[in-house]
Amino acid sequence: MADQPKEVKLYGNEFGGYATMVHSALKLKGVAYEYVKEDLQNKSEELLRLNPVYKKVPVLVVDGEPIAESLVILQYIDDVWKNPPLLPEDPYKRAKVQFWADYVYHKLAPPASGIRRSEGDARKKAEEEFVANLITMEDGIREELWSAGGSFINGEKPGLLDVIMGSCYKGLKYLEDVAGVKLAEKDRTPLLCSCMEAFVELDVVKRP
Repeated sequence: MADQPKEVKLYGNEFGGYATMVHSALKLKGVAYEYVKEDLQNKSEELLRLNPVYKKVPVLVVDGEPIAESLVILQYIDDVWKNPPLLPEDPYKRAKVQFWADYVYHKLAPPASGIRRSEGDARKKAEEEFVANLITMEDGIREELWSAGGSFINGEKPGLLDVIMGSCYKGLKYLEDVAGVKLAEKDRTPLLCSCMEAFVELDVVKRP
């Protein structure tokens, strides 16, 4: 059995959903780590050294070696700290989870950014795109992954998609306040809404 990493640091920002995903995954795995808060308007030389390509958070540093990009980091965390697993063992289900994880980054994140950064007709268009894409995700997960009997997308225990969507819950509520409209409604996306709510209520996730 390989030795466990001795020093783990997470460079992030409390307003960043991507860093929150990594926080949540580390907490679920029971990993002790040091949190290094970054000012995104005045990024540290250390962050720029650790992530010279994208120059952004999150960056996970394990025994001095940096890993950048949240989805890559989440995969790394699941590979290094095996329990509890975030990804299913079955290759088909694993691929489906990875597909929908990628979907969040490419189909939900862009219109979410549009809602935050635009106004008027442009914001309305971004809102409609976000809601339509969220409904598509709800339908796809319900058909391909979900099985009744658990509080989470993954079942009785949270998995990768729960980490990703649950970590976005507060940001989603912020977007709804900005837009003045409901983006995630239980009558349209009941599964995703209930799973996100269950995730943020986990004691281990609420713990500082």
